[in-house]
Amino acid sequence: MREFLLEEQGYICCYCMQRISAERMKIEHWKPQSQYTKLQLDYRNLLAACEGNEGNPRQLQHCDTRKGDKEIIINPADSQKNCEQYLKYSSNGRIYSDDPIIDNDLNNILNLNTQTLINNRKKALNTVIQELTRIKGKKAVWPIQAVYQKIQAYETKEKCKKYKPYCQMIVHFLNKRFRKELIS
Repeated sequence: MREFLLEEQGYICCYCMQRISAERMKIEHWKPQSQYTKLQLDYRNLLAACEGNEGNPRQLQHCDTRKGDKEIIINPADSQKNCEQYLKYSSNGRIYSDDPIIDNDLNNILNLNTQTLINNRKKALNTVIQELTRIKGKKAVWPIQAVYQKIQAYETKEKCKKYKPYCQMIVHFLNKRFRKELIS
């Protein structure tokens, strides 16, 4: 079960998008099993999540560890409702939503803006920015083809069936910054 979930999700946590492995993950029940006993073994209710700082003080916990038996509005694995359309990322590494209920889920239930996660997202974004800056050389702007290739690289699983950590944040940033150029 773990391997199927990991492969399906590209070896990233369903909530924070950090790298996970079979040894360092939890099987998360989107609908809490304490309240939805009939869904305990329903594959559509199962997700692969990181350990979320389990064992640390509550303010440092995130993802499933912080969520516990609380419900959230969006299932990150529901292909009918692409959760990414409701999420936004700032260049400083924060995740948020314009929908106040979803924003509450992100910040208060899942605690996805812990300083560690913010720093990790910002570091991943800065790495991509540095790579694109090296490509541009003395030009004033990044080559649109290089940006497009980066987006494809972050939207696609690598040969080892893994997504790059924090991939959706990178895709969001590049699409937002280059929306006009990518459409034309």
